[in-house]
Amino acid sequence: MPTSILDTTKDPAVKAFIAGKTPATLALLHHFVAQYEKLDQVYLYPTKSMLGIGIDDRRVAWVTQLGKSFVHIVFPFKKAYTDNLCFQKIAPVPGDAHQFNHHFRMLLPEDVNEEVVKFMRLSLTSI
Repeated sequence: MPTSILDTTKDPAVKAFIAGKTPATLALLHHFVAQYEKLDQVYLYPTKSMLGIGIDDRRVAWVTQLGKSFVHIVFPFKKAYTDNLCFQKIAPVPGDAHQFNHHFRMLLPEDVNEEVVKFMRLSLTSI
C-alpha cells in the first residue's frame, strides 16, 4: 500500500494539527488526502488553525476542523455551485466577490463519492 504524505511528513505543524485526534478521524483524513493524491501530486500546508491542501503554488482545499468522528473541509471556488448534494454550506468570502467557500463534512469514507471527487478535480484547476 502506498504511503500517504500524512504518514511521511516531518512538518511539526502538521503533526501538531493531527496530534491527539481519534483513530476514526485520522482514518477519515488519511482517506480524504489519499483521494486527492490519486488525482494529482498535492502537498500539505499547515497554518495555525487549518491544514491546506495545495498543488503548485495554490491551495485547493482547507481542512478546517477535525472532530471526534468527522473531518470538515472547505473548497474555495470562483462561483457558487449550488446544484449539489455534498456541500452543507456555500458562502461568499466577505470582501471578495470572486470566492465562494463550499463546506463539506466527511463522516464516512464513502462520503468521498463520485460527486465529491468531481469537485476535488475541479478544485485542482479552478482558483
